[in-house]
Amino acid sequence: MEDWLSAPRFAVYLAAASADRDRALALYEWNAQLSAALMHDLAHVEVGLRNAYDVALSARWPGPPHWTQAADTVFAPVYRTRGRRRVDVNNKPRDSLRHALVNAGSRTAPPGKIVAELMFGFWRYLSSAAHEKTLWVPALHRAFPPGTDRAVHVDGPVGRLHDLRNRVAHHEPLLTTDVASRLADLTGLAARLDPQLGQCLQATSTVANLLSTRP
Repeated sequence: MEDWLSAPRFAVYLAAASADRDRALALYEWNAQLSAALMHDLAHVEVGLRNAYDVALSARWPGPPHWTQAADTVFAPVYRTRGRRRVDVNNKPRDSLRHALVNAGSRTAPPGKIVAELMFGFWRYLSSAAHEKTLWVPALHRAFPPGTDRAVHVDGPVGRLHDLRNRVAHHEPLLTTDVASRLADLTGLAARLDPQLGQCLQATSTVANLLSTRP
């Protein structure tokens, strides 16, 4: 198993299993199943988030061109002082949108294809404080019901879920991760995006059952 998993990687599970090799392997399998279940839930929420943001941004920048082909307008330079440097906080999303446009087939690509090319990290940072005045207030708050707090109800959960997705995508151990709290982030954000999405997630998620069967 050390040859297959690498000694350092398997050592994490051995430590959690009090050096019981059979239990360590069972923990590794459980971790893989939990990761797959979380990726299922994360996929539902990520698609729901990006489509809700697409609707909100399309209403604010109806075009033509569509907002996905108007990076310089939607993400016009906005400078913040960080340390001793002035930084354009829109530089990264602007570049991400341009790359997505190219990957989708350039100017002939339909907007939906460009939206699908954008990674979760792109959507994650749109709710940050740096974009509150330029994106949240004029557009993105409309993706959520009245009374939604940007920092508490959206940016906090989305940031934690982005971190979780990175761990899951890189096959990292979840043995010390507060998965129950992340599941609450998932279901809470899903319900705010669309009550039916929240209901669907609660009906199809297997994360809670897996948490109760940890070896």
